[in-house]
Amino acid sequence: MTDARHDTETETPVCYRHPTRETWVSCQRCGRPICPECQTQAAVGVQCPECVREGHAGMPRRAPAFVRALRPSGTPVVTYVLIGLCILLFVLQYVTGGAVTDAWLMDPSAVRSEPWRLLTSGFLHSQAFFFPIHLLFNMYALFIFGPLLERFLGRSRFLALYLLSTIGGSVAEVLIYQWAALTNGDIIDATNGFIQPGFSLGASGAIFGLMGALIVLRRALGINLRQIVIVVIINFGIGFVVPNIAWEAHLGGFGVGAAIAAVYLATRRSQSKPLQIVGVAGIAVGLALIVAVCVATASSFYS
Repeated sequence: MTDARHDTETETPVCYRHPTRETWVSCQRCGRPICPECQTQAAVGVQCPECVREGHAGMPRRAPAFVRALRPSGTPVVTYVLIGLCILLFVLQYVTGGAVTDAWLMDPSAVRSEPWRLLTSGFLHSQAFFFPIHLLFNMYALFIFGPLLERFLGRSRFLALYLLSTIGGSVAEVLIYQWAALTNGDIIDATNGFIQPGFSLGASGAIFGLMGALIVLRRALGINLRQIVIVVIINFGIGFVVPNIAWEAHLGGFGVGAAIAAVYLATRRSQSKPLQIVGVAGIAVGLALIVAVCVATASSFYS
């Protein structure tokens, strides 16, 4: 009996997939003996084909490249591209002798026939001085605020926030123009020129949209509310005190940016993504409707 038991314990194990092949190597995961052909090197030891497949099945699948490109990353690509576009167009404004400026600046009276001005004006900057103060100020603000929001929101949501804030600032200027048109200019006299429609250009509407988003998302971002509020108040104050600054674009961009951030915050769960898309699209449609109503109710003032 002792000899028989000894023979059983010393019997050479065989591969569970190839019964004719002897092996003393076992899978580190399930313990079954496996021959060299069935062995897959793991972090520790080797694993059998079935355990390897089970391990791969439990791993999250890699998303397509175009989906990964829209996710948050360490490099704020969208912010840098926006800065690059503004700089490029600033150069083109000089090279074309102002032709690009004339074609793309915000002219409220031209939004019916040239609606692209609502967006393109946000990528142009004043050339009233040889030194590009306007451009540098806005690009510095974008460089400070943009990466923080882009990494938190992701590229696609950040881009939607930026572009719609730009349009929001332009729509506010359309409303000021509409107000002046419907009152035959009386509102201009009544406010001593404080409410004064005119041409405008610059990324300020978008920058204020980012500020509005930062205030709404302050807790999620973990930033100090007092600091951002001080920055916003100072910038709003400059717009109201310094002449030839489109303060209405600041207000419009700020309001739209805050509204979009509120939608993002309310629909932050993954299952709420369809509602998030509907909410942001609704804001875009609302801006378009405001312009359409203005044009329809005072068509003689729009070319």
